[in-house]
Amino acid sequence: MFKIFWITQDDELPKDGLEVEIMENEEEILDEEVGQVALDVLESSENVFIIAPVSGVEYEDIDVSIHKTILTIKWHRDKTPEYNIEGVIIRNSECFWGKFVRNVILPENLAINKIKAYMQNNLLVITIPKLKFDTKNIKINKVES
Repeated sequence: MFKIFWITQDDELPKDGLEVEIMENEEEILDEEVGQVALDVLESSENVFIIAPVSGVEYEDIDVSIHKTILTIKWHRDKTPEYNIEGVIIRNSECFWGKFVRNVILPENLAINKIKAYMQNNLLVITIPKLKFDTKNIKINKVES
């Protein structure tokens, strides 16, 4: 297990970071209803970025793990106290409350040990650098027969 460090724009590290667990066994099967959040996967020449809106969740409540080439993001969002007010009538219900799980299949050319994450404006941003390989031109010799 290693930590994804919480990075702010000022590059300050807090006391706690997001823990990332590299799984050896298959993920457990969830029997209850689980929400899935929409997310964006971006790629530059040097990094892969995963951006997920996680409103209503503190960063320490988010579990990020990697099993082979699958990145899994999990969290739980509880209803706000307003739902428990006696006599409250729900007129419209579109929000999902409870467990969220999202899996992302990653390419194999990533430096998983250098993964970083931060939260800003209720967005979780995960940055995974690409592995860098040296390029070399190979001279082809002509063989005389």
